[in-house]
Amino acid sequence: MRLASARLVLLSTVLVTTTACTQLVAGSPTAGDAVTKGTVDPAFIQGTDGGPIDQLAATAITDVDSFWEETFPTTFGEPWQPLEGGIYSVDTSDPSAKPPPCTEKASDVEGNAFYCPSADAIAWDRAALLPVLKDRFGDAAVVIVLAHEMGHAVQNRMGITPEAERRDPAKYPTILTEAMADCFAGSFIKWVNDGKSEHLDIGSDTLDSALGALITFRDPVGTSPDDQSAHGNAFDRVSAFQDGYQQGTKFCAAMTVQNRPFTQEAFTSADDRDRGGNLPFDEMLESITPDLNAYYKALVESAGGTWVQPGATATETEPDCSGDQGPVAFCPAEKSVEIEVKEDLPELHAEIGDYATGVLLASRYGLAAMSQVGVDVEGEAAATGALCLAGTYTREVFTRQQGFGLSPGDLDEAVRVLLTYDYAARDASGGSALDPGFKRVEVFRGGVLEGVESCGLG
Repeated sequence: MRLASARLVLLSTVLVTTTACTQLVAGSPTAGDAVTKGTVDPAFIQGTDGGPIDQLAATAITDVDSFWEETFPTTFGEPWQPLEGGIYSVDTSDPSAKPPPCTEKASDVEGNAFYCPSADAIAWDRAALLPVLKDRFGDAAVVIVLAHEMGHAVQNRMGITPEAERRDPAKYPTILTEAMADCFAGSFIKWVNDGKSEHLDIGSDTLDSALGALITFRDPVGTSPDDQSAHGNAFDRVSAFQDGYQQGTKFCAAMTVQNRPFTQEAFTSADDRDRGGNLPFDEMLESITPDLNAYYKALVESAGGTWVQPGATATETEPDCSGDQGPVAFCPAEKSVEIEVKEDLPELHAEIGDYATGVLLASRYGLAAMSQVGVDVEGEAAATGALCLAGTYTREVFTRQQGFGLSPGDLDEAVRVLLTYDYAARDASGGSALDPGFKRVEVFRGGVLEGVESCGLG
């Protein structure tokens, strides 16, 4: 969070163009499971060693190709044209390995996967990328990465070529083409989830690992949306993936800089940059508590209620006033919010960032607001409403022109805490939490993008 400075606009139009790729950056691991129900012989992959990683990749590529063979004609009115330039697996640990198209040497592929538009080919590092993804996030991460790269091949067939990007960089910035590829990947995963894939089985419970991988591929915190290599922050990338999953390929293909909101921003002060966009735990509590009161007071009064400020009580143990809500709890009987300040919440704050703390607090204050306008605070609808309201509060602090507001990375912290923990999606009795994390992010994102009207408050 930040305490002062200027704000950005919701839609960032950036004047850049570059060859799209997937490159692993630092992130937190999320467990994942195997997703294959039958592997494909990788003999069609150039440079393959025939091992398990290329078997998984071959399986993914085969079913992604089948998806586009089925979907491309209904989306674009033309038949799907398979890749002409082939598929390449590169052992970047072997100095004698042959380089794939768009590179000069095999080591150029290290830690990377990419689509080469000039050759209409896809290549990946089977030594230092795909195995790392599989180990950290499960098989689904490998599938997502390759579906994303095939999405760039789809763009090439749409006419979004490097030449078109150079001619009109304002129309096809990299951050947009990356979002579109994430969106296409989400549409493919929904197709798999619907049981239409011959060789893959990715259920809803596996989607969290897929999103964990997307978070790993976010831009470093503070990257400007004007950066020529900007691919999007975690919130933007997960949003695009979820849009594809929910809306389908026609929605993805219609993305433009005019209709696509981006939240990525650069640091606006040296102080905020030096702190990594994070306030110390105690300072965060001191700053956000009155801000939450002011926000929800206005919300309750606009819904015809009377806001009674809940007491904010610090505890050294996890709150137990009303079921197990985690390290922050709304206590209906006491009309208060209890905040554990000794272990779990400060540790979560340190591990993920200050807005992880912010999201949990915003959801519990959301329950307080619901109770004050006569909305039931127990049950699945209450859990959904509290999380949605945390999203609307986030929308408020994101769009402020001055004062207390979000720093670069805060929205990513929100996504991470929602994928990892269900605290913000528990009702006032500690039950009815939303699962999986994919669903929690979806509800939160609805509040951020659509506002309080989507939350059912009064």
